Amino acid sequence: MNYGHTLRLLLAERLGGIALYVLEPTVEAFPGTTTTAAITCFKVGARPSALRVHTVKTVDDLNGLTSGRMVGWERVSASSKWSTIIRPGPATPAGHIELGELFRVHRGQVTGSNNVWIAGAHTASVPNRFLTPTVTKARDLLDVGDRLMDAGRLRRVVDLPLDLETLDENERQAIEAFLDWARTIGAHETYVAKHRKAWWSVGLRAPAPILCTYMARRAPLFSRNLCAARHINIAHGLYPRNGLDDELLDLLVTWLNKNVSQRDGRTYAGGLTKFEPKEIERLCIPPLEDFRQ
Repeated sequence: MNYGHTLRLLLAERLGGIALYVLEPTVEAFPGTTTTAAITCFKVGARPSALRVHTVKTVDDLNGLTSGRMVGWERVSASSKWSTIIRPGPATPAGHIELGELFRVHRGQVTGSNNVWIAGAHTASVPNRFLTPTVTKARDLLDVGDRLMDAGRLRRVVDLPLDLETLDENERQAIEAFLDWARTIGAHETYVAKHRKAWWSVGLRAPAPILCTYMARRAPLFSRNLCAARHINIAHGLYPRNGLDDELLDLLVTWLNKNVSQRDGRTYAGGLTKFEPKEIERLCIPPLEDFRQ
């Protein structure tokens, strides 16, 4: 993240970084506390020629703070994230490209209050055309694997237009009844609602042809969105920058599910791994002609 970049620059320039010891996510730095921990060593004005980096598997391995490998400062300060310094992965094969060259990756829309905007008994008055089939939990994808085909299995999200005056009188009255109830529980006062163009309009993104999970104790699951479902912020959507045909999308999903691992994301204490949209875009894949073959 950006604050990580700032810390790397401080260690490289003014703080005089000496060493970085990162505890594995399975290690409890403090008994009974699940947290990701690291020890940073520095001496102001006396930076050595390289930073000592060590991944620690037990607390006893910290004894002395003298082990680890040396990483040059030019590489540390230029790195886009800590993980490539701490656990360098294999070299990218020649000719591979970043997934972001083909797709824009977007987290799903934030509703601001799922108990209001995800349909249930409280949305009985809302016309059906405003109840949109949506991926609202990671299990929606994990249960079906690499092909999401049936929107009928999904919950629905209330997705109203910005301008309610364009609706006919019967629809508007039905929606106003729902919004009156929503106001009674403060749906119009959440941070997200206050920062929308209209507090009642969630504004779901267009269906993404590929959806993926991004937070679990496993690698992300990539799934072809064959039923044009929308998604909220429990999944990412992959939107092609240029036209990609269905065959190629299918091949990409198969390759990603076989080749993306947890080490490509950021792992927190307890083994929870997270992939931000930019981390998905930085995933390296073979050139498209290889998929055709």
